[in-house]
Amino acid sequence: MRFTLLMTAALTVAFTANLNKVNAQVAVQIGPEPVCPYGYYNVPPYTCAPYGYYGPEWFVNGVFIGVGPWFHGPANFHGKVNNHFHPEHGYKGPTPARGEARDPGKPVNKISHFKGNEVRDGRGHVGKK
Repeated sequence: MRFTLLMTAALTVAFTANLNKVNAQVAVQIGPEPVCPYGYYNVPPYTCAPYGYYGPEWFVNGVFIGVGPWFHGPANFHGKVNNHFHPEHGYKGPTPARGEARDPGKPVNKISHFKGNEVRDGRGHVGKK
């Protein structure tokens, strides 16, 4: 009986010591960057932002530098936004659809009467004015 207990204990230790550990990996796919004429909000579902939400510094040669997971601007970037045009601040007005063409009368390199009231980095963090 004693031999059986010792053998069972030894086999249990040997068996559990040789078990391979499995490393789990999690992959999150966010899909392609939204195609929006004046940029998109930095929060899911990444809806297109209206003209005047982003200041001109968010565009290089007319191309939006992105925000959130698709940000491709400089590491120390900070740009102004007008958060009155953000749904989290109560905006319920029109927004362009994904893939919609830019209105030629609304240049992104010089937005007349732009009222940036908040500074953000490319990852959506609010910075100092």
